[in-house]
Amino acid sequence: MTVATSDNAAAAPWWRQMNGYCWFVLFVATAAWSFDCLGQRIFTLARIPALTALMHGAASGEVQAAGKQVTAIFLVGWGIGGMIFGPLGDRHGRARMLSVTILLYSLCTGLTFFSQTWWDFTLFRFLTGVGVGGVFGLAVSLVAETMPNGARTAALGLLQVLSAGGNILAGLLKLLIDRLETGHVIGAGTSWRWMFLLGTLPAILVIFIQKYLHEPERWLQLKAQGRLPAAGILTPYRLLLKEARWRKSLVVGSVIASTGVIGLWAIGEYAVDLQKSVFGNYYRQAGVPAAEVSAKVANAITWAYLFSQFGAAAGMAWFTRLASKWGRRPAFAVGFSAALVSTVLVYWKMNDPLSALGMMFIMSGCQLAVFAGFSIYLPELFPSRLRSTGTSFCYNLGRFGAAVGSFFSAELATRVFGGYGSPLMERYSAMTMCVIFLAGLAILPFAPETRGQPLPEEEPSAVK
Repeated sequence: MTVATSDNAAAAPWWRQMNGYCWFVLFVATAAWSFDCLGQRIFTLARIPALTALMHGAASGEVQAAGKQVTAIFLVGWGIGGMIFGPLGDRHGRARMLSVTILLYSLCTGLTFFSQTWWDFTLFRFLTGVGVGGVFGLAVSLVAETMPNGARTAALGLLQVLSAGGNILAGLLKLLIDRLETGHVIGAGTSWRWMFLLGTLPAILVIFIQKYLHEPERWLQLKAQGRLPAAGILTPYRLLLKEARWRKSLVVGSVIASTGVIGLWAIGEYAVDLQKSVFGNYYRQAGVPAAEVSAKVANAITWAYLFSQFGAAAGMAWFTRLASKWGRRPAFAVGFSAALVSTVLVYWKMNDPLSALGMMFIMSGCQLAVFAGFSIYLPELFPSRLRSTGTSFCYNLGRFGAAVGSFFSAELATRVFGGYGSPLMERYSAMTMCVIFLAGLAILPFAPETRGQPLPEEEPSAVK
């Protein structure tokens, strides 16, 4: 495919610079990432009900702790998947490896339906994480290398904005399946199993990828010239660390992405734990019969989740516009600052289901806004032959940090603030964890500004 690069083309609105195949690539990459997000959110929404059923009468505190442990293991699998599939994408092609990762995460999500114990549930979540971890770097590299320069920022931002559709779909599916359970269409206590079974649907996308999706022209040129990294997963990492420019990009990109990932997965994702506590107290104080409290809490949590995802879409759209007009570094500075302030305020003040709707909209909008920046900025830091590796490494290194953060958050909640009881221990541990956003702000003075620049490449003579 040949893309327009003339001044006239660059001056046109971004959507007019894209031909039919560009739109197809954007559709496939967005669908892959959206279904990936669907699987992530299914886990978030079904984690506690699943563990409650599988742990057979364990106390609420034990279930909550186990939920954080399983989340940490899921994130470790996520990180490992990103570290593996990033180099494989540079060596064997983005489109080919994207098919493999989609099959892996969708099939393992479906297999979770059959879990009988904490152990096999955790194993399936780990394997799902491996597949999930590979998708982002492959998808954004594919889009970045296919789009015209004038359309790249908007297309990558749109990919993230639309990924909220997968998150919203997960919430709607939960509302539907919960209603089926309440209506005795499915067995009591089995709604979580059906949620995971529906996670196999993305496998259908592989049919379209295999038949119509091609590798980017630039990658094919590098393959023909024999300039792709040699066989071996570690080779691309060695090449990235060898040259100062790419080494700096690796450090800067890793700190920026890790800040957002830890902020979301080690802080934001546990808002549901706080909601379960404060919503329950709210309904009991309002005189709701004890037999109805659990259902009302579950329904309120789902609605708060849906509002959070609409906020996420709005935040990512806002960040994309800011990054286009002001530049990447100013956008990240505003994004991390907003995430810090909003997260502290929400964990401090959230007390009832109604206020939670607006609070979750704002907090998720701020926390997830920077994720649009990851789609836009990370591919701009690396050359084509190492782009999938560099992007995947930066984005997924934070998974290990978030896994550690999940364990650390559990320790804060139980050992440091446990004496305050629930919900104060959830509030104080999350507010303490918010210091992570300062790391993202601290690295920005060292981050290269890439606004208005083409993707970086190397001269053939520089490649060894």
